[in-house]
Amino acid sequence: MIVLGIESSCDETGVALYDTDRGLLAHEIHSQIDLHALYGGVVPELASRDHIRRLVPLTTQILHNAGLQRGEIDGVAYTSGPGLAGALMTGALMARSLAFSLGCPAIGVHHMEGHLLAPMLEDETPPFPFICLLVSGGHTLLVQVEGIGRYRVLGESLDDAAGEAFDKTAKVLGLPYPGGPHLAKLAVDGDAKAVKLPRPMLNRPGLDFSFSGLKTAAITELRNNPHLSKADLAASFQAAVVDTLLAKCERALKQQGISTMVISGGVGANQLLRDQAETMSAAAGWQVFYPRLEFCTDNGAMIALVGALRLNAGEFEELAVNIKPRWSLEELGAV
Repeated sequence: MIVLGIESSCDETGVALYDTDRGLLAHEIHSQIDLHALYGGVVPELASRDHIRRLVPLTTQILHNAGLQRGEIDGVAYTSGPGLAGALMTGALMARSLAFSLGCPAIGVHHMEGHLLAPMLEDETPPFPFICLLVSGGHTLLVQVEGIGRYRVLGESLDDAAGEAFDKTAKVLGLPYPGGPHLAKLAVDGDAKAVKLPRPMLNRPGLDFSFSGLKTAAITELRNNPHLSKADLAASFQAAVVDTLLAKCERALKQQGISTMVISGGVGANQLLRDQAETMSAAAGWQVFYPRLEFCTDNGAMIALVGALRLNAGEFEELAVNIKPRWSLEELGAV
């Protein structure tokens, strides 16, 4: 089965072709970073308009790259939530219209399920069950994954997501948008022990996160000491976030008796997070898996993969456009 995947939940337009026999055939991603940089954040209306401009050319391009015709598509998958309502609608309408014209099924995919299963696009895939740290600009989740569609959210951020805290701190440091990757780059030249910052919620039970206070502490340090090295503050902030994330991962793995961990989402590309996760896992005898860097951010490949798995298992949706800007992972059915 060949499935076209469309991702348009926020500020990346992703389109991909996935074959249940041959794997990923082609994919393209268009980032809207330059479009939103002037405003210092995503402008929903501009995001929706840009998705409209990009979806058809990207679809044409990946069909050409894969050497396929439109009539060879067996199904269409699209991100139906969570995300920006207008952005989701553009992808959903494109997907439903194309599927209707081809006489093939279309299926809405949960954006977070795409991130959870993105490592399955690689040659070496994580065995079930595993604990996934799904960490991005909009989400910070710890999820126990027993199988496809069998998810239990163990912990989540009670305020700012980790990536959001990265971006807000970076903005105060005067770094370009989006700030997270720039902060990580600046941190390479800093001393992670130079500024004492809290590791939030580690002194209490549970697996939830909170990064708003850590962000505020970092900003306060800079305002109280304007001569403070920005590289030192960046390194100290990054270390505090990584320490907090991995401490909760370790707690979850021990608590649930699981020895396999997945790190996914945009912040999953952070090199310090990956390095320290490897060190922690090696010491404990655990395995850790990641998607390749290009599949940490939003992409069509993960949507095509999940759509293919669900359509191939016999799932089917009636002809309708369904978007769910708010949608819990635990509402999904098992395959």
